[in-house]
Amino acid sequence: MKALILVGGFGTRLRPLTLSVPKPLVDFANKPMILHQIEALKSIGVTEVVLAINYQPEVMLNFLKEFEAKLGIKITCSQETEPLGTAGPLALARDKLLDKSGEPFFVLNSDVISEYPLKEMIEFHKAHGGEASIMVTKVDEPSKYGVVVMEEKTGLVDKFVEKPKLFVGNKINAGIYLLNPSVLDRIELKPTSIEKEVFPKIAAEKKLYAMVLPGFWMDIGQPRDYITGLRLYLDSLKKKSSSKLASGPNIVGNVIVDETAKIGEGCLIGPNVAIGPGCVVEAGVRLSRCTVMRGVRIKKHACISSSIIGWHSTVGQWARVENMTILGEDVHVCDEIYSNGGVVLPHKEIKSSILKPEIVM
Repeated sequence: MKALILVGGFGTRLRPLTLSVPKPLVDFANKPMILHQIEALKSIGVTEVVLAINYQPEVMLNFLKEFEAKLGIKITCSQETEPLGTAGPLALARDKLLDKSGEPFFVLNSDVISEYPLKEMIEFHKAHGGEASIMVTKVDEPSKYGVVVMEEKTGLVDKFVEKPKLFVGNKINAGIYLLNPSVLDRIELKPTSIEKEVFPKIAAEKKLYAMVLPGFWMDIGQPRDYITGLRLYLDSLKKKSSSKLASGPNIVGNVIVDETAKIGEGCLIGPNVAIGPGCVVEAGVRLSRCTVMRGVRIKKHACISSSIIGWHSTVGQWARVENMTILGEDVHVCDEIYSNGGVVLPHKEIKSSILKPEIVM
């Protein structure tokens, strides 16, 4: 089987992290976002993954070469010269996706994190015999999304309603698809939306089916949702393989710590914290609801909550970092500084407090 991951553009919503690496390579729970998906695809027998990308393909490919060997899966790029939306990239990668087998292929949105029940999706797809399957997830506020109206029993999709004013349902497209090769005949090589142009046509012919995603789902393409996604992911990890979570007197709730990280005495860490490789957390530090990426140093008695600390940054003694502060790569926060929602570009030194959310160039 094959799969296409829609990587797309610049990842502007996750700046300043995406100023250092393409968005799919930003770490989430101590490994690049895209690796969560590639590992899930590999585990159900996908042999080739195509990345649809229009930005920095060399960086992506060089990085993924080592995983290609490690995971034993072929990873190639299909590069757009102009943005082609969510369906155009399928037409562009047509020759890579088609083979003699006639097997369906997966399409995934690179920002989506979930439990990836791909095996169940294959069974669902084969059972209904339609042309395409999409994964949907239930949300509390459907008015912010495009809602999928479907038959509960069979999963047959009736129609799509974009940002409905009146309640028509609470299931939205979760960005995971399984498509028969014939779907490629419906897509032209031009900027096209799979959600707005391709799927409604298949639905009108009664050939599109939706499966309700079990477990959690999050689009982690922006900081607030990234932090929420980490909580949901760690919750799920606890249920499935809690041995991967850290434990001990200084750990509260779900925490994941890389084995090469060093944690000092008298710290209190958690809930919902990820600490990456080579990090040094000195004595008396308090961490909650945050991600601390590779090579970060957090000095004594600093307090960090609801924030993302980018690679190789330093947070000074007694500093307080909170309220969706995002430090890009190699940012140095001096001792006793307060950051309230500061978004700091890479290679900066912060010598005075950031009292209200702002971007520090």
